[in-house]
Amino acid sequence: MKSQHFRDFFWNPDLTSTGGYDVIILYLNDGKRTCKEVEDFIKARASIEEKYAKDLLGLSKKVCGHNEMNTLKRSLDVFKLHTERVGLSHLQLAQSMREEAKKLEEFREKQREVRKRIEQQMDALHKQKASQFKKTMDSKKTYEQRCRDKEEADQNVNRNTNTNNTRHTDKLNAKAQQAKLHADEADRLYQHTVTTLGRVRDDWLKEHIKACEAFESQSIERINFLRNSIWTHLNQLSQQCVTSDELYEEVRKSLEQCDVQQDIVHFINLRWTAEKPPAPVLYENFYSGQSSSAGPSHYPVPLPSRRGQLPDPLQNTEDDTIYSVVKDDCYSVIHY
Repeated sequence: MKSQHFRDFFWNPDLTSTGGYDVIILYLNDGKRTCKEVEDFIKARASIEEKYAKDLLGLSKKVCGHNEMNTLKRSLDVFKLHTERVGLSHLQLAQSMREEAKKLEEFREKQREVRKRIEQQMDALHKQKASQFKKTMDSKKTYEQRCRDKEEADQNVNRNTNTNNTRHTDKLNAKAQQAKLHADEADRLYQHTVTTLGRVRDDWLKEHIKACEAFESQSIERINFLRNSIWTHLNQLSQQCVTSDELYEEVRKSLEQCDVQQDIVHFINLRWTAEKPPAPVLYENFYSGQSSSAGPSHYPVPLPSRRGQLPDPLQNTEDDTIYSVVKDDCYSVIHY
């Protein structure tokens, strides 16, 4: 494919027109705006990463499995530790993004300074060219008018050649001679302005070509710089994913070392209280001192009152003896 360049495609037939140059300037302004938009985009992403990093760091300080023990506690500690490291890596990512955005800002400012110098020089040339072109056109009009005045004066002399009025003829000849002098002066001025305009045009042509080459070089540099900046930005994001995954893998490895049975045994060895359950509560007769042969029960056996139920009386007279109905042979008789 044949290479194409700014200097070959941004001219105008009208010498005073700046249309082609203006198209290039508009393109450069759009490019500058793109640089600023990409710069702001990366800065905004850096702010998001920084906020996320600070949230992760705050989260890593929260209590998580504080009362757990042994292998699961170690895994939870690794989990919190690597959450903190992920947060720190995102904080570093935010800083790297800000540095990249700073480079883009410096690049944009550098191009702006170069463009400013070239544009100031070209604006001066455009004004000089327009001014000299106006002078040339004005001198041309004056020259053409003086030529017409000279022709008219010559025609008047010719028409009065056979006139006997010598004084009038001399006056016409003097006027024709004066018109010729004015025409010759206008001719010299017109030629001078055309020559000057030619020099101004040559200077403008040279500077226009230089400006086109400089602006084209800036555009190439800007496109490459933006492309590389975004590429670097994506590499940073990819590396962050790799870093996070490596840290998460460390947590997974720690979880692989978490032994459920070992944690149970560890808890038993650390906190055990006794190896045997409590003995069953047996019934003990207050009077016999002998234990009941009743089997073990999950519930305590209710103890009887000290004397049991009151005996049923056989007689209700005052002189009669009341006997206990308790079957124990050693139980004594109570007299009232």
